[in-house]
Amino acid sequence: MRVEVISNNIANMSTAAYRPRTAEFSDLMYQQFLTPGTITSQVGTVVPAGIQLGTGVKPSSVSMEITQGSLRQTGSELDLAIDGTGYLEITLPSGESAFTRDGKLNRSAEGEIVTMEGFPLADGIVIPEDARSISISRDGEVVAYFDTETDGQPIGTLSLVRFVNEKGLEAMGDNLFRETEASGPANRLVPGTEGMGLIRQGYLEDSSVDVVQEISELIEAQRGYELNSKVITASDEMLAATTRVR
Repeated sequence: MRVEVISNNIANMSTAAYRPRTAEFSDLMYQQFLTPGTITSQVGTVVPAGIQLGTGVKPSSVSMEITQGSLRQTGSELDLAIDGTGYLEITLPSGESAFTRDGKLNRSAEGEIVTMEGFPLADGIVIPEDARSISISRDGEVVAYFDTETDGQPIGTLSLVRFVNEKGLEAMGDNLFRETEASGPANRLVPGTEGMGLIRQGYLEDSSVDVVQEISELIEAQRGYELNSKVITASDEMLAATTRVR
């Protein structure tokens, strides 16, 4: 499982706003051959350590690392990066909300600001058909500019949402996440307020995967697997020798 998690991280080294996952493990139940503290004599002598044999390991969680990737300038007016905490909220065809940090946005035929998959932002901002360009400030205000007007016209405000426990979000694929009981409810805020991140127009957030670290962990996981295989083989040979004793 650790190798699978690492391979997924490496595969997403170029995925926008991808945050690496870490496999975490815990030990299994122990066989208590001699419980610590057991009385071993009439005068009250107790065993200081005992004999407890572990039975292996199990995966306990695959958690997301809350680390931001570097911001890469693209120059596109609908490329947005979140500098700090926060997610963009989008509306799925089912009406359900989903959340993403991937700011590679586009303009639909109706003028809506949508994701690469065509899902509209929950803010419902529509760019007028005759708008020459748009500008998005760091606090989310969207202003459209027209050939017939000197000044820009505000057409809406982008908001960001955050969660008490980001690691509790459910990954859906396509750089989307779903709210869960573990994550807590989405808290919608204006960018730049109450610790919320800022919006950077013309930038995209790169993956925060450290390839060198992932390769090192992959080698470590492979060596650990090989060592465990050798232990199992040695144990099997010892048991086979025991059954041949007369």
